[in-house]
Amino acid sequence: MDGMHEKVQKLLETTPAVINVGLDLFARSVQDQGGAVYPVEWKPPMVEPRRLALPLFNDPTIDAANREAVTRMMRAQPVVVGVARARDVIPGMTDRTFLHAGPPIDWAHASGPLRGALIGAMLFEGFAATPEEAIRKLESGYVELSPNHEHSAVGPMAGVISPSMPVYIAINAAGENRAYTNFNEGIGKVMRMGAYAPEVIDRLRWISTVLAPLVGQALARSGGIDLRNIIAQALQMGDECHNRNKAATSLFYREIAPYLVECDAPSSDIAAVLRFINANDHFFVNLAMVAAKVMADAAHGIPGSSLVTTLSRNGTEFGIRVSGLGDRWFTGPANVPRGLYFPGFGPDDANPDIGDSAITETAGFGGFALAGAPAIVQFIGGTPADAVQATLEMYEITVAEHEVFRIPALDFRGTPVGIDLRSVVRSGILPVIDTGIAHREPGIGQVGAGIVRPPARCFTEAYRAFEDAYLAGHSRTTTVESRGMA
Repeated sequence: MDGMHEKVQKLLETTPAVINVGLDLFARSVQDQGGAVYPVEWKPPMVEPRRLALPLFNDPTIDAANREAVTRMMRAQPVVVGVARARDVIPGMTDRTFLHAGPPIDWAHASGPLRGALIGAMLFEGFAATPEEAIRKLESGYVELSPNHEHSAVGPMAGVISPSMPVYIAINAAGENRAYTNFNEGIGKVMRMGAYAPEVIDRLRWISTVLAPLVGQALARSGGIDLRNIIAQALQMGDECHNRNKAATSLFYREIAPYLVECDAPSSDIAAVLRFINANDHFFVNLAMVAAKVMADAAHGIPGSSLVTTLSRNGTEFGIRVSGLGDRWFTGPANVPRGLYFPGFGPDDANPDIGDSAITETAGFGGFALAGAPAIVQFIGGTPADAVQATLEMYEITVAEHEVFRIPALDFRGTPVGIDLRSVVRSGILPVIDTGIAHREPGIGQVGAGIVRPPARCFTEAYRAFEDAYLAGHSRTTTVESRGMA
């Protein structure tokens, strides 16, 4: 007993050194009294796992499925090979199908920018002569609304692709899947941001009749352009290939320009196309997205995999899909991005997050590569140190470091790739996404750019479904083994 008393006395007479987990209230008291505090960042998991499902967090079968999925994602080789009219090539599209970004939604629940883009598409297609007529027909169900992701397609922001719009065709040179996306219109008042003024529709028609056909001819002459190679180079030149595409657009311009000038077309049209690409630093973002879609789809549908293969938003809800859970969506309310606004606009003008462009983060770049794009903070806010921290945090929730996409500022470390549903739920760390900000009202367009994270509910609901599937499979295995022993 005396020995114990001496130990306690000695403890009280020395300066304490404390490991603090969680809230820092106790830690501050120790520091105020001259003690040393070693903080440990920890928070409880997003959802309490069921006891019988705890082994899934270290299950070697799931780990193996995830390794296979992320390897397929990294080794997919997206090549853009051509241009075609949407309804002629996109699976399941009809003359009355309008595709959109994010999980399924109807007109009644559509956000302002999505409504604006749908109105614009009605005007572009000639389905309506005025915005008022377009609204009446959309309310009556004149067209079918369907998510891009369910048709092997992606589109930025509202992401609307209507039947007559031109789309890129991208194939996986290392596999069998392919994907589609529309053309980038530039920034400001554009249809993808919900604008539908006459100049917006005129630009879409020029893209459809001049830009897209010439790009299609040039791609045919080129034999296809390797998008993965361009992304890998651009990541080492200061892009993250989501909100910053200056290097990637320049690299694509260098690739396609010789083939454009060889096209059989008026020199004035060729010059106009070259000027348009050169003046639009965001031209490549659609190509980055379709490349990411090819990569992510190559990893989808692997039994037992907890890899997230879709991150997407429709301006009302955020939705995710998981490789081993098929095509089921798991949704939650979309958050409003935090960022920088154009003059005259502020947070009250912002619509909740929207777009398929988070497919770039799904494939291991975009917000996951912010450490390699310090200049982007001038567009989305924050500091270069914040950008580095965002990338470092993403290593905590991913399966691998990319074999091809590397970040010079991190000693050429591969970008974090392959979001593991289990790691998100266990750590409480949500994926970081950089994004544009659309005005909440239809017809206005882009008002800024920033950073956003998904709602936790997407991941907690997906985890519960994954847990159910795991327990069901484990139960069947146990039953079979019991019968064998009998």
